Amino acid sequence: MKKICIFIGSRANYSSIKAVMRAIQKHPELELQVVAGASAVLDRYGSVINLIEQDGFSVVARVHMLIEGETPTTMAKSTGLGLIELPTIFESIKPDIVLTVGDRFETMATTLAAAYMNIPIAHTMGGEVSGTIDESIRHAITKFAHIHFPASRDAYERIVKLGEPEPSVHLVGCPRMDLVAEMLSVSRSEVDESIFRLGVGDRVDIDKPFVLVSQHPVTTEYGTGREQITATLQAVKNIGLPAIVLWPNADAGSDDIAKGIRIWREKGLDTDMHFFKNLPISTYVQLMKRTKCLVGNSSSGIREGAFIGTPVVNIGTRQAGRERGSNVIDTGNDADEIASAIQKQLSHGPYGFEPIYGDGTAGEKIADILSRTVVQLQKRITY
Repeated sequence: MKKICIFIGSRANYSSIKAVMRAIQKHPELELQVVAGASAVLDRYGSVINLIEQDGFSVVARVHMLIEGETPTTMAKSTGLGLIELPTIFESIKPDIVLTVGDRFETMATTLAAAYMNIPIAHTMGGEVSGTIDESIRHAITKFAHIHFPASRDAYERIVKLGEPEPSVHLVGCPRMDLVAEMLSVSRSEVDESIFRLGVGDRVDIDKPFVLVSQHPVTTEYGTGREQITATLQAVKNIGLPAIVLWPNADAGSDDIAKGIRIWREKGLDTDMHFFKNLPISTYVQLMKRTKCLVGNSSSGIREGAFIGTPVVNIGTRQAGRERGSNVIDTGNDADEIASAIQKQLSHGPYGFEPIYGDGTAGEKIADILSRTVVQLQKRITY
C-alpha cells in the first residue's frame, strides 16, 4: 500500500484537491494521509478542517504555523515555522509520496521538508503564469517535484521547457473541475436552505440577479489592498445589484482587504450585501453558476469560470498571464473601469463551456498515475 500525504493549508487548497483525495481514498493500492495547517485550522478563516472532516476524511496531523499579521515578514516566518514542524510529522507518518497543491507559501514549506527528507514530491497545477509571489513559488516547486500534474496544455509545455522530463509530466486537467461537474447537479433547494446561516449582512435573493465578489491580496502590491477592495465594492454598488462578498485568503495584505470591508460596513455602505468568511465548495460552485458576474481576482474565475461559463471581471495583476477563456474581461483597480466591465458582462449573459482546465476527470487519473509510478529520487535537468 503506497501512502500519499496531502497538506491542506487553505480553503483554496481543499477545493483544488478534494477530488484527488476522494480518488486516493477509494483506490485499493493507495492510503490517504491528510495533514491540515495554516489557515485551514483557524476559525478566523472558516475552520476548513471542519469541512474536511465532515466530508469523511481523517486528518492525521495538524500544523499551527500561521503567524498573524499577514505581512510579507509574517508570511516568510510562517513558511519557516511550517518547515520546522512538517519534518516531525513526515517522520512520524512516513509517506511514500507527498502531493502538494499549487503555489501558496505553505506549499513551499511542504515541498522543502519533503525534498530534504528524500520523499518523492508530486505537484498539481504547476507550470502556470500569474501575478504575485505565487508564480515564483510555483516554478520553484516544479524544480523540486518528481511527478507533475499540470491543469492545461500551456502549463504542460512550460514545465517541459523548465527542464522536466516529459514522462514525468501528466496533463490531467484541474481537479477542481471534477467538483464543479459534480456540484452543478446539486439541487437548488440545498443551497437555498443553508447559505444565509453563515456570514453577516443583508440577505441576497439568489434567484434574482446578483454579483459575486472574491478578491484576495496581491503580495507584490502589499499595502494597497484596502484601496483595491474599496474600489471594487464601490463599482459593485454603482451597478445597483445585490452582492455576495467573500473574505480574503491569508496571504500578506489580507488585513488590508479585511479592514477595507469592515470600514465599508461601518460607513453603512453595505446595503444589499452579504459577507462570508467561508463557504462550502458546493455552495460556491452553485453561486458561480447563478451569478450574473464574478468580480475580483480569484483564480476560480479563470478556472471554474471557463468550465461553468460564468461571466468574470478579473481585476488587477493577481492572475496576470494565466491562460483564460472568453468569459473573462480584465480591468485595473479603478472603480469606474470595473463598473464598466461589469455592465458589459451583465449585457452578455452566460458563456459556453471551455475545457481549458480539463473535463472533470482529473482525480481518478492522478490516483491511477500515483499508484503505478516508480519515482527516480535523484533529479536532473533535461533538455
